[in-house]
Amino acid sequence: MSVVERAFRSFKLVDLQVRPIYHRLADRVRAHIFLCMLAYYVEWHMPGALAPILFDDDDQANAAVARTSIIAPAQRSAKARHKAAHKLTSDGLPVHSFQSLLADLATVVKNTVQPQPFSVPTFDKITQLTPVQQQAFDLLGLQL
Repeated sequence: MSVVERAFRSFKLVDLQVRPIYHRLADRVRAHIFLCMLAYYVEWHMPGALAPILFDDDDQANAAVARTSIIAPAQRSAKARHKAAHKLTSDGLPVHSFQSLLADLATVVKNTVQPQPFSVPTFDKITQLTPVQQQAFDLLGLQL
């Protein structure tokens, strides 16, 4: 149980940067835990989808071929070593850690604009995505 609590605390403080929330009603506690676990599940899958623009090894097949035996230490693929050495993806975009990519994606915003005079209807303005942000959205299958 302590491992689960440690993972939960680390997840909320380090990954999501959520302040402690205290609930007293059972339904709210269950809902809070459900939302946290759902967020954790999404966050757990994201690095796999985003591996081409992260320092993670996205060429597992070639990495497995480089391993001499099942008891030998795992080897990184040539593609992953190239990304780490040059800090660039195969597309020439900067490589990120998961945390730095999340920080970069956090700059994407949607603003509702109310022009003057107020008789003109409001409209939404979304940040222009950078090439890295666009690739992240493409890898995740998201559209703005």
